[in-house]
Amino acid sequence: TVIRKKARLVDKGYAQKEGVDFKESFAPVARLEAVRLFIVYAAHKSFIFYQMDMKTAFLYGPLKEEVYVNQPDGFVDPYHLDKVYRLKKALYGLKQAPRAWYDELSNFLVSKGFSKCSVDPTLFITKHRGDILLVQINVDDIIFGSTNPNLSKQFEKLMHIKFKMSMLGELKFFLGI
Repeated sequence: TVIRKKARLVDKGYAQKEGVDFKESFAPVARLEAVRLFIVYAAHKSFIFYQMDMKTAFLYGPLKEEVYVNQPDGFVDPYHLDKVYRLKKALYGLKQAPRAWYDELSNFLVSKGFSKCSVDPTLFITKHRGDILLVQINVDDIIFGSTNPNLSKQFEKLMHIKFKMSMLGELKFFLGI
């Protein structure tokens, strides 16, 4: 039984040329050592870990470069066949989409008082009245935990305000750990 149908407009990123169509495509990925350290520290402090998954993460990032795409099949304007669309935000398939997403999420967290770890740019930390909240991101997957369960709830609400996401509950499995 089909519960829901899903379709995405995807760009032909394979046709992009580095230095011409984009400058940065790399998005930091959580280092396994950092994730292990996160889990060990959080277990030592008796955190409850939670996991969330960002829906359509790559569509949030604003583009730094000018990107134009042909009119997609099925949406071609018959009166303007020679026109193209200028993208303001990333699409799946664009080489720079992962980096644009990381920058959007990173800037959002920093604007909300989080500090980015100097050793691992996928680890974010905030402190509030002696409590600590740790957030580890890996592309569109996020794990987080706090010494204060209310900070975890506040973080979940904060993320729901800005992004569409699925809360997956307590952490059961992350990056094979």
